Formats: sequence, structure tokens, C-alpha cells
Amino acid sequence: MFPQLFHIGRFFLPTYGFLVSTGVLIGLWISVRNAERMGINGEKAWNLGILVVLCGILGAKVLYVINDWDVYKDNLGRIFSLDTLQAGGVFSGGLLAAFVAAAWFVWRNHLPALGTCDAFAPGLAMGHAIGRIGCFAAGCCYGKETHHWWGVTFTNPLAFSITQTPLHVPLEPTQLFESAVELANFIFLTWLLKRRKFDGQIIGAFMFLYGFARFFLEYLRGDPGRGSVFGGAMTGTQLIAIGLVLGGGFIWWLRPGAKAVPAQTASAAR
Repeated sequence: MFPQLFHIGRFFLPTYGFLVSTGVLIGLWISVRNAERMGINGEKAWNLGILVVLCGILGAKVLYVINDWDVYKDNLGRIFSLDTLQAGGVFSGGLLAAFVAAAWFVWRNHLPALGTCDAFAPGLAMGHAIGRIGCFAAGCCYGKETHHWWGVTFTNPLAFSITQTPLHVPLEPTQLFESAVELANFIFLTWLLKRRKFDGQIIGAFMFLYGFARFFLEYLRGDPGRGSVFGGAMTGTQLIAIGLVLGGGFIWWLRPGAKAVPAQTASAAR
């Protein structure tokens, strides 16, 4: 829709980059605020958030390249091209990389693993919701052709040049659908965080809800680059989504730690 916020000479500000950066900052602020309320050191929470963001961006790019390897294998230099940098990435890859980075940091700094994840889950949902609006503006992560009234038509040639978005064809607004899902997740997780009964309750709910929604949203996606498994029966992203659902459900089934540590008690013990 609007790939560039403004363009002055050779300088331009991409809408995608601006909104993703905004989502990251807002998501980090929410996460650190939640962490401090739960008695987690604020400085460590900021450091964890920055590490998770950097690894998440890298993981999203890596999975994007892996899933679209046929495009890159004969021209490896294209991996570092401006088009690839502007194309975003695969959120599931970023989520997995962020989890690995977070696990290492939490272990290294002796933080409560699932409790820390609980603090970050609502911020992650909000940051992702804002980032998906950036995807919509840039035209990436587009949906299949549709004739429903909610179909959106991209007309900006920049959208096609960057992500090969079909122009002048009504498409499913999958970016907005996913943004709405994540906004709903943020509202629910924020409500649940104030009422949590055990460590892992919030991150488990996020994994289950997002994984469930993303699995079905994949059927509406029309862009390449998410891979295929089991002979094309499902995309690689759908397989990851199933893993998130199972993982979130497993955390709830285990109910680790029995009870969450009250925020005021953790703060006093810090």
C-alpha cells in the first residue's frame, strides 16, 4: 500500500522498517515493564529484550532464505541484497531463534525461565501486531487472490519490485488478519498476566493461541518462501505452528512450579 513513508532525493524511509522498529520498541517497553512488576531486574530485562530482538531478526531472515533457497543457491550474494533486507522474514524462524537466545540468557543470568517468558509474551504479541501492519504497507506476506469484499488491491510498483506482490489483483489481507490476532492475544495475555496461577501460564497460552491461528492463516497466504513438508501436505511454517501448539499445551499440562511467585514477594527478594 505505502512502501515508503516519504522520499527525499535518494533518501527514503521504508514504512515496513519504521513500523517494525516501532513495534520492537513498544514491545520491549511493555516486556520490561511487566518484568519489573514481577520482580525481575530491569537492566537484565532490557539486555534480554535486545538480544532476543537481534536473534529474532536473524532467525527470521535465515528461515526466509532457507525456505526460498532455490532463488538464492545460484547467487549467494543476493542474500545480502537490499531486496532481501527489505523483504522481512519468516516470523516462525525469528520466534525459534528468539527462544534459543532467551533460554541461553536466562540460564546465564539465573533468571526464572518461564516467569521471564511470561513477562515478555504480551509485549511480543503487541510488537508483532504492529510489525504486521508494516508488512501490509510494504506488500509482503500477502494472501491469495480473493473475490470477497475484504480483498485488498496493491497498486504500488515498489511492492512488486521488493516482494513480487501481485498488483491490481484483490488479495486476502493476511497481514491485517494476523495483526488482529496478535492484538487480541496482547489484550488477553495482559489480562491473564494479572491473574496467572503458575509460571509458564502466559507464554504457554501465547504459543498455543498464536500457533493455532497461524496454522490456519497459512491456508490464505499466497507468497512463496515458507517451505513445504510431507510432500507438500503443509508448509514448514505450519509444522512449526503445530510445534508451538503442542509446546504451549505441554506447559499448561505440566503446570510447572505449581504457583507463580507473587510480584511483590519477588520484588522484595531482589
